[in-house]
Amino acid sequence: MGIKVAILDLYDGVANEGMRGFRDILERYKVQHNLDLSYQVFDVRGKAEVPDTSFDAYISSGGPGSPLDSEGSEWENRYFGLIDKLEDHNLGNNPDKKHVFFVCHSFQLMCRKYGLGDISLRRSPSFGVLPVHQTADGLKDHVFDGLADPFYTVDSRSWQVVNPDMEKLNALGMQLLALEKERPYVDLPRAMMAIRFNEYFFATQFHPEADAHGMSMLLQRDDKKADVIAEHGEAKYNEMLERLEDPDKIVHTQRTMIPNFLDEAILKRLNAEA
Repeated sequence: MGIKVAILDLYDGVANEGMRGFRDILERYKVQHNLDLSYQVFDVRGKAEVPDTSFDAYISSGGPGSPLDSEGSEWENRYFGLIDKLEDHNLGNNPDKKHVFFVCHSFQLMCRKYGLGDISLRRSPSFGVLPVHQTADGLKDHVFDGLADPFYTVDSRSWQVVNPDMEKLNALGMQLLALEKERPYVDLPRAMMAIRFNEYFFATQFHPEADAHGMSMLLQRDDKKADVIAEHGEAKYNEMLERLEDPDKIVHTQRTMIPNFLDEAILKRLNAEA
């Protein structure tokens, strides 16, 4: 049987590396598991396009700008309408549960939807290859299977969700799975970096789709290089470039996290039906 994946593009027409990263992962996964897998891209912010609920899995991308300013917009209403339909579907007796992976901007929108923490503009943008620390729940989550603690990934955001409302998370049955690196020299809260909203919805505030080649091109752009050096210093910038060559860092994250999610969303069901 054919597998259909919907990619929800929240980049609003802005050039990015994320969409290529998702395509690369899906193409590799299709070949690796010999699947009849196709995917369709929906321009959510630019054209208010959203898929129906017939897809097997959904990947919702990052994107530019404020996760607060879109409140009440047509595209966001349609987007949350889809999420509500998928939640309702999963709460029913349907055997084909709908899995969604939310990345960065999508993570922030979902945190706002559920009221899980404070959303604010960072003092300065976070950009680079940075460590992410798992919580006790994160260490048990199958999407992180095979990753070290901490593991390295691409962080690229001007906004952040901090100060998790643990009471709300617990009441809703959600799990905080990862936090940004500790910064003992800065008295600032650590951003939430991964949340499991429920058995089928998983979200990261970082970019697990990012690959070494795309990140290397970005880091060597004059503006990005200047940003990283201003925030972290030249030694840290050079260390990031070296990390891109390390097969245990973002190469490993890109080849592990979303494929683990797809195993759960697709393979598990196919095996159950076989």
